[in-house]
Amino acid sequence: MTVAIVDYGMGNLHSVSKAVERLGLKSLVTGEASEILAADSVILPGVGAFGDAMEHLRSSGLDAVVTEAAASGQPLLGICLGMQLLFSSSEEYGAHEGLDLLPGSVVRFAPREGYKVPHMGWNKLDFLQPQNPLFTGLEAGHVYFVHSFHAIVAQQSDLLAVTDYGYPVTAIVGRDNVFGMQFHPEKSGGLGMQLLGNFLKLKGTRA
Repeated sequence: MTVAIVDYGMGNLHSVSKAVERLGLKSLVTGEASEILAADSVILPGVGAFGDAMEHLRSSGLDAVVTEAAASGQPLLGICLGMQLLFSSSEEYGAHEGLDLLPGSVVRFAPREGYKVPHMGWNKLDFLQPQNPLFTGLEAGHVYFVHSFHAIVAQQSDLLAVTDYGYPVTAIVGRDNVFGMQFHPEKSGGLGMQLLGNFLKLKGTRA
């Protein structure tokens, strides 16, 4: 089994690759369309600004490749900024269009007394749909977040888990074969690795 980690010039590629390998699977860091589309699972990482990331994806043609992978039924996981890219739009440093694989928008944290931005550190997950295969055998615990913007889903059925940061904040999303985690599973200890492992067990829906 091969896991393609999309290399579009922005992302925590090394740490995600090592996490996949610790789970006993082969990771392939690549920007080649043929390799991504042939993989058993696809991970879209991301660190940095939404607009810059979308520009990198579009200029390389990888936006279309990721969209094709999702449409084909390959299990697709966006991590951190990679999760935000799955949505329709973002207001980070201007208005930007995303991949639009999940309807919704990415917005800045509202100022709240006692809550710093960026949201950085360990926060507890609340599984909203514990029957989802992503959560098989797991109990909700703490994972590691680093972000100044968060996603607002347009359809509540896409919201799998939240964390509390003065108000419920989107932590995990999913629809069919497309998933996203706002936190870094590869930096989130045992629970993060179990969540990543459960994702990598998903078979997808392609023929």
